[in-house]
Amino acid sequence: MEKQLKPGDWVIYRKQKRSTSPGPRAKLVSAAPQGETYTYMVDKFWVVKQLQGDKQVVLVTRTGKQHTVDLSTPNLRPARWWERWIYRDRFRETELLLEK
Repeated sequence: MEKQLKPGDWVIYRKQKRSTSPGPRAKLVSAAPQGETYTYMVDKFWVVKQLQGDKQVVLVTRTGKQHTVDLSTPNLRPARWWERWIYRDRFRETELLLEK
C-alpha cells in the first residue's frame, strides 16, 4: 500500500535502538545474546517537511533534525486520529520549528 503524505502531515516513525537500559517508551524489547544490551523500538512523532519525488520524504523531529526516509518502509505510517489527539503536543512542538 502506497502512503499518501503531504507537507505538514503528522507521522509516526518506529525507530530501532540499542542500549543497556531501554526507556519507558521502548516496545518489542529483546536482549542481546550475551545479555549486556537490549534492542528495542521507540515511536517517534515527526512531521513531513517535503516530498522528494515519489519514493522519499523528508521528516522533521522535535529537535529540528531532518531525516530522509523511503515511503515504502514499514516503520513509517500516518498518525491515527487518536494518536493525533493524545500526542498533539509533541507534533505541535515540531510544527513550530517548521514555521520559523
